[in-house]
Amino acid sequence: MEITKDMLIGEIIRKKPEAVETLMRFGMGCVGCPSSQMESLEEAAMVHGLNIDKLMEALNN
Repeated sequence: MEITKDMLIGEIIRKKPEAVETLMRFGMGCVGCPSSQMESLEEAAMVHGLNIDKLMEALNN
């Protein structure tokens, strides 16, 4: 499954549970918070000041 920047964090975790480790490594400690159910990967990256391209590369490898 390819992860895209418009996918919701909650959706990513449900479809690819191993993504939690990568998200946490990038500093997204809020993977379990309620907002993760309504926040896209791109939105979360912006909030956390992360490079979305590097994050997506890590998640899709």
